[in-house]
Amino acid sequence: MALNPTAIWLIAGILLCLMELFLPTAFVEFTMGISAILVALAVPLLPGFGMQVGLWLVLSVISIVLVRRFMPNQTSQSIEDAREAQTLTEILPGATGRVLYEGNSWQARCGDQELAIAPNERVYVIARKGTTLIVMPESVIQG
Repeated sequence: MALNPTAIWLIAGILLCLMELFLPTAFVEFTMGISAILVALAVPLLPGFGMQVGLWLVLSVISIVLVRRFMPNQTSQSIEDAREAQTLTEILPGATGRVLYEGNSWQARCGDQELAIAPNERVYVIARKGTTLIVMPESVIQG
């Protein structure tokens, strides 16, 4: 049993939309699915499969660009919520150590490359670079 192009595009569109529910990709799969559904509606107007694929690609790119443009920029607020941490290990100058931050152990580096921080010392998180926290000892911050 051969499926007609309209059915193929509808199935592809529905599958892509459903995939977004289980594998979130910031609406990329969803917009591609909606584009496939729109192509299914346009199949009677587009005789060749190549033209249908071309329309799907154009609609997908345009919709992804529009979604990226109008989606709010989401940044992590975890560093803004709590600034205090405690060193678990010594942080040597220019090296990394471990700190207890929000109940979890994080890799940390001192913001001053020439300063060492002792274990069990209170520090303040001043930045985050990837999974490494940049910290400064309380004694330096408070004066």
